[in-house]
Amino acid sequence: MKLYFIAFIPHEALKENIRALKEEMKERFNAQHALKSPAHITLQMPFKRKEEEESRFIPTLEKFAGQQSGFLSRLNGFGHFSTRVIYINVEPSQAILDIHAHLNQVLAEQLGFPEGEIRTEFHPHMTIATRDLSKSAFKEAWKEFQYRDFQDSFMAESIFLLKHNGKHWDIYREFYFAKSV
Repeated sequence: MKLYFIAFIPHEALKENIRALKEEMKERFNAQHALKSPAHITLQMPFKRKEEEESRFIPTLEKFAGQQSGFLSRLNGFGHFSTRVIYINVEPSQAILDIHAHLNQVLAEQLGFPEGEIRTEFHPHMTIATRDLSKSAFKEAWKEFQYRDFQDSFMAESIFLLKHNGKHWDIYREFYFAKSV
C-alpha cells in the first residue's frame, strides 16, 4: 500500500518562498515536519491504495481535471489551527470550493472512496509548521506571524497527485485543467 494525496501546488517561485518560511520555522522554532511536502493546498487528505490501483484512479483524475477551469488563488496573511499548525491563509473563492466539492463527488461515485476518507470540511490553507511545533514554540512564533504580512497569488491551472516515498511526499503526477483564465 502506498500513500497519496491530491492538491494544488503553486508556481516555482512561490513554492520556494513558502519553502523559505518552512525553513525559518525549522531554524527558529524547531518545527521541520512541514518540509516533508512541497507548498500546497490539500484537496484530498492522504489515502492508501495499492500501486496497481493507479491505473484506475489516474485516468479518473485526468478526466476530472480536463473538465475544470483555471482560477486565481490569493494568499493573504497567516492563520493557525489550535497550537500545532501555522499556515498561510488562502482566500476562499467559489472556484476552489466548487472544485473541491466536485472532486469529492468523483472520488465517492467513480472511485468508491468511503465517506470517512473524503474531506467534507474544507479550509484552504498552506501549512508552514505542523505536528512537531511545540506549544511553547507555537506561542513564540504566533506572536510574530499573526502580524506578519504575506500576500501573493498563483494561477491554479492543474491539480497534483502526490505520493509518499517512505520519508517525504513527491509530486507524482500533474493533471491540467482544460481551460485557463
